[in-house]
Amino acid sequence: MPLTESGERLVEVRPGGRLLVDTRKQDQADAFAHLREAVLERLLTAQTMLPANIRLLFVEGYRPPSLQREYFEKYAGRLRALNPGWSSHEIHSAASRYVSPSDIAPHSAGAAVDLTLADADGHELDLGTRMNADPEESVGACYTHAPDISEEARANRQLLGTVLTAAGLVNYPTEWWHWSFGDRYWALLTGKPAALYGPKELDLRN
Repeated sequence: MPLTESGERLVEVRPGGRLLVDTRKQDQADAFAHLREAVLERLLTAQTMLPANIRLLFVEGYRPPSLQREYFEKYAGRLRALNPGWSSHEIHSAASRYVSPSDIAPHSAGAAVDLTLADADGHELDLGTRMNADPEESVGACYTHAPDISEEARANRQLLGTVLTAAGLVNYPTEWWHWSFGDRYWALLTGKPAALYGPKELDLRN
């Protein structure tokens, strides 16, 4: 998909306490708590559609390109160790299904968010797997529409998906927690002529 960079800024998601923010992915520069403005606006819209006793729990948004490369190479190395007979192309293709290469990664564009649901006290609801469980660890239960999860987890995934879809985000189907707006995958699924956001460096001076 082509890219027509909008130039929209990255903004902090924490001011005002409008979203619950988990710190498990916090980095030294606090980059994780940033998103493009329009992505944050859509999350806040989705939040208003949830029952009063349930909230979105934000875990990770923006990811610097250098960190994205580190994640990709680490997972590719794991696949290489598990599958010594695979070619470099096979490793890259399989790794790309779970971790985006840095040049197209929606997290590095500030276009994607990893999130889940929590109760009013901030306790995570059951969505079937831990967040960021890969296909090997979860035996495929990380896929959004995996059949082998509990009815409670399936209902919670449906609730999460309903409000985020209504707010204009799209899900990457191998990760129930990963939603985006304005990236290349969003453009492909929604029939837009181009993505709005490409990889971006965070300027903390602004």
